[in-house]
Amino acid sequence: MWQVVDEVHEQPEVLSRLLTAGRPLVEQAAVRIRAAAPRFVVIAARGSSDNAARYAQYLLGAHNQLTVALATPSLFTFYHRPPALAGSLVVGISQSGHSPDIVAVVTEGRRQGALTLAITNDPTSPLARAAELVLPLLAGEERAVAATKTYTAQLFVLAMLSAALSDDPTSWDDLALLPDRVAQTLVLNRDLPEQMTPLVSVRHLAVIGRGFNYATAFEVALKLKETCLLVAEPYSSADFRHGPIALVEPGFPVVVVAPSGAVFPDVAALVEELQARRAMLAVITDDPGLSGVADIALPLPAGVPEWLSPIVAVVPGQLLAVSLAQARGLDPDAPRGLRKVTRTL
Repeated sequence: MWQVVDEVHEQPEVLSRLLTAGRPLVEQAAVRIRAAAPRFVVIAARGSSDNAARYAQYLLGAHNQLTVALATPSLFTFYHRPPALAGSLVVGISQSGHSPDIVAVVTEGRRQGALTLAITNDPTSPLARAAELVLPLLAGEERAVAATKTYTAQLFVLAMLSAALSDDPTSWDDLALLPDRVAQTLVLNRDLPEQMTPLVSVRHLAVIGRGFNYATAFEVALKLKETCLLVAEPYSSADFRHGPIALVEPGFPVVVVAPSGAVFPDVAALVEELQARRAMLAVITDDPGLSGVADIALPLPAGVPEWLSPIVAVVPGQLLAVSLAQARGLDPDAPRGLRKVTRTL
C-alpha cells in the first residue's frame, strides 16, 4: 500500500480528532481575534497551504465579513518593503511551519503590532514560535510528499475558526457531519483506479471550480502536477470562458469540481459547453445528472453544505491523482525532484 493512500484514508479520523481536541483551542483563538477586531486578514502560505488560504478568502469573507488578502512574501524577504499590517490579523499556514518566507511575514506582522496566528502541523516549528496564537492540525506525521490529510485539516481548522468567530451553533452541527461525509466519499470512489484508461496518456488538462471550490480546483491541479507529472491548469468557470476555453478540442481532458451550491448552475452550464466541444470530462459532483454525462464520474455524498464542500470535494481529486500516478507507473509517495519540506525565501 502506498503511504499517500493510507494518509488519504486517515482523513476522517483526523477531522474527528480536530473536532474534539482542536475545538477548545479554536474557540480560545476566536475570543482573542474578536477582541482585536481586525480590519482585514493577511494570509501567508505556499503550495497546498496557499490553496487553503484561497478557501479562507471565500469562507471568512462570506461568513465573517472579513476582507482576506494573500501575502506577497517577496516584499518581506527580498525587497524588505513590507506593507502596513497594523490593525490586521496576520495568518501563516504551513504544514511543516519551516518555510522562512512564511515565518518572515508573521514575524513582521507581530513586529508591527498585528495579531498573529499560525496554523501548522508542527506546534514547535519556527512559524509556531513566531506567532502569538497557534492552531495545530493534529494530523499526525505525514510521510508522503503530496499533502492530503494536512490539507483537509487546514480547511477544517479554518472552518472551525469561522464557526467560532460567528458563534453560530448550526455551523458546528454542520462540521460534526464532515468526518462521516469524507468516509462516505472514500467508499463512493473506491473503484476509481479502474477508470484511469482514458487519462493514462494525457499530457495536459484543465481543472475547473468556482466559489468555495475555486481552492479545490487549485489543489486538485497541484496534486495532478506533482504526482502524475502532467500540466494541470486550474481556473474558475468564469475565467475559463475568458480565453482558455479556446484550448478545448475533441478529447481535451477537463476535471470539473461541481458540488451543489450557489455556483452549481454556472459550472453545470460550462459542462454543457464542454460537452458540445466533445471534451473528455471527469466530474466531481453530488448531482446524478452531471455524473451521468461524465466520462469519469467522481461522486460526492449528498447533503454537504457548500461552505464545507471543499473539505469533501478535494478527496476524489486526491484519489484521482494517486490512481492516475499508479496507472502511469509513477510513485505517488515520492514525486520527482520534490521533498516533503520545502524552504523558500
